[in-house]
Amino acid sequence: MRLVPCLAALALCLAVVATTKAQQVYQWKDKNGVTHYSDTPPPSQQVQNRRINQYGAPTSETQPAGKPVENPQCATARRNLEVLGNKAPVQQDTDGDGKPDTTLDDAGRATQRALAEAGVQAYCKPAGG
Repeated sequence: MRLVPCLAALALCLAVVATTKAQQVYQWKDKNGVTHYSDTPPPSQQVQNRRINQYGAPTSETQPAGKPVENPQCATARRNLEVLGNKAPVQQDTDGDGKPDTTLDDAGRATQRALAEAGVQAYCKPAGG
Protein backbone atom coordinates (compact mmCIF):
# COMPACT_ATOMS: atom_id res chain seq x y z
CA MET A 1 0.00 0.00 0.00
CA ARG A 2 2.96 2.32 0.55
CA LEU A 3 3.94 1.95 -3.11
CA VAL A 4 0.89 3.84 -4.48
CA PRO A 5 1.72 7.18 -2.79
CA CYS A 6 5.34 6.77 -3.82
CA LEU A 7 4.38 6.21 -7.44
CA ALA A 8 2.07 9.20 -7.36
CA ALA A 9 4.88 11.32 -5.93
CA LEU A 10 7.22 10.16 -8.70
CA ALA A 11 4.68 11.03 -11.38
CA LEU A 12 4.22 14.46 -9.82
CA CYS A 13 7.98 15.04 -9.67
CA LEU A 14 8.37 14.09 -13.32
CA ALA A 15 5.52 16.39 -14.30
CA VAL A 16 7.01 19.31 -12.34
CA VAL A 17 10.41 18.83 -13.97
CA ALA A 18 8.82 18.70 -17.40
CA THR A 19 6.71 21.81 -16.88
CA THR A 20 9.56 23.96 -15.56
CA LYS A 21 11.36 23.75 -18.90
CA ALA A 22 8.68 25.62 -20.86
CA GLN A 23 4.95 26.16 -20.61
CA GLN A 24 2.27 26.74 -23.20
CA VAL A 25 0.50 30.10 -23.20
CA TYR A 26 -2.42 30.78 -25.52
CA GLN A 27 -3.47 34.21 -26.75
CA TRP A 28 -6.77 34.94 -28.47
CA LYS A 29 -9.27 37.71 -29.06
CA ASP A 30 -12.91 37.33 -28.17
CA LYS A 31 -15.81 38.65 -30.25
CA ASN A 32 -15.48 42.06 -28.53
CA GLY A 33 -11.80 42.33 -29.52
CA VAL A 34 -10.51 41.73 -25.99
CA THR A 35 -7.18 39.85 -25.91
CA HIS A 36 -7.00 36.90 -23.52
CA TYR A 37 -4.03 34.80 -22.34
CA SER A 38 -4.35 31.33 -20.84
CA ASP A 39 -2.46 28.09 -20.28
CA THR A 40 -5.33 26.20 -21.93
CA PRO A 41 -6.67 26.92 -25.44
CA PRO A 42 -10.22 28.19 -25.82
CA PRO A 43 -12.60 25.74 -27.48
CA SER A 44 -13.42 26.40 -31.14
CA GLN A 45 -11.40 29.59 -31.46
CA GLN A 46 -8.30 30.61 -33.39
CA VAL A 47 -5.33 30.90 -30.99
CA GLN A 48 -1.75 32.10 -31.19
CA ASN A 49 0.61 29.65 -29.48
CA ARG A 50 3.69 31.02 -27.69
CA ARG A 51 6.38 29.21 -25.68
CA ILE A 52 7.82 30.81 -22.54
CA ASN A 53 10.32 29.67 -19.93
CA GLN A 54 9.71 29.62 -16.17
CA TYR A 55 10.60 33.33 -15.98
CA GLY A 56 7.97 34.34 -18.53
CA ALA A 57 10.46 35.07 -21.30
CA PRO A 58 9.67 33.76 -24.80
CA THR A 59 11.62 30.72 -25.93
CA SER A 60 12.85 30.05 -29.43
CA GLU A 61 10.50 27.06 -29.73
CA THR A 62 7.52 28.11 -31.79
CA GLN A 63 4.68 26.06 -33.13
CA PRO A 64 3.44 26.74 -36.65
CA ALA A 65 -0.02 28.28 -36.89
CA GLY A 66 -2.77 25.80 -37.55
CA LYS A 67 -0.87 22.83 -36.11
CA PRO A 68 -2.95 20.97 -33.49
CA VAL A 69 -1.82 21.48 -29.90
CA GLU A 70 -0.71 18.34 -28.06
CA ASN A 71 -2.63 17.42 -24.92
CA PRO A 72 -0.44 18.25 -21.87
CA GLN A 73 -1.19 14.85 -20.27
CA CYS A 74 -0.07 13.19 -23.51
CA ALA A 75 3.19 15.13 -23.49
CA THR A 76 3.81 14.22 -19.84
CA ALA A 77 3.11 10.53 -20.46
CA ARG A 78 5.48 10.52 -23.44
CA ARG A 79 8.24 12.24 -21.43
CA ASN A 80 7.74 9.75 -18.58
CA LEU A 81 8.10 6.86 -21.06
CA GLU A 82 11.29 8.43 -22.37
CA VAL A 83 12.75 8.82 -18.87
CA LEU A 84 11.73 5.32 -17.82
CA GLY A 85 13.10 3.84 -21.07
CA ASN A 86 16.62 5.05 -20.31
CA LYS A 87 18.99 3.00 -18.20
CA ALA A 88 19.69 5.97 -15.91
CA PRO A 89 18.42 5.62 -12.32
CA VAL A 90 15.01 7.15 -11.58
CA GLN A 91 14.32 8.33 -8.05
CA GLN A 92 11.09 8.94 -6.15
CA ASP A 93 10.11 10.81 -3.01
CA THR A 94 9.02 8.21 -0.45
CA ASP A 95 8.88 10.39 2.67
CA GLY A 96 6.90 13.32 1.24
CA ASP A 97 9.56 16.00 1.75
CA GLY A 98 9.65 16.91 -1.95
CA LYS A 99 13.12 15.45 -2.49
CA PRO A 100 13.71 12.14 -4.28
CA ASP A 101 15.24 9.67 -1.85
CA THR A 102 14.71 6.16 -3.25
CA THR A 103 15.79 4.75 -6.60
CA LEU A 104 13.19 2.74 -8.52
CA ASP A 105 14.01 -0.93 -8.83
CA ASP A 106 13.14 -2.96 -11.95
CA ALA A 107 9.63 -3.75 -10.67
CA GLY A 108 8.93 -0.10 -9.83
CA ARG A 109 10.25 1.01 -13.20
CA ALA A 110 8.01 -1.56 -14.95
CA THR A 111 4.98 -0.36 -12.98
CA GLN A 112 5.67 3.28 -13.85
CA ARG A 113 6.26 2.37 -17.49
CA ALA A 114 2.87 0.59 -17.61
CA LEU A 115 1.21 3.69 -16.12
CA ALA A 116 2.92 5.95 -18.67
CA GLU A 117 1.86 3.66 -21.54
CA ALA A 118 -1.73 3.77 -20.25
CA GLY A 119 -1.44 7.58 -20.18
CA VAL A 120 -0.29 7.63 -23.81
CA GLN A 121 -3.24 5.44 -24.82
CA ALA A 122 -5.70 7.58 -22.86
CA TYR A 123 -4.47 11.07 -23.75
CA CYS A 124 -2.65 10.89 -27.08
CA LYS A 125 -4.66 11.05 -30.30
CA PRO A 126 -3.69 8.57 -33.01
CA ALA A 127 -1.96 10.08 -36.03
CA GLY A 128 -4.49 11.52 -38.43
CA GLY A 129 -7.27 11.45 -35.82
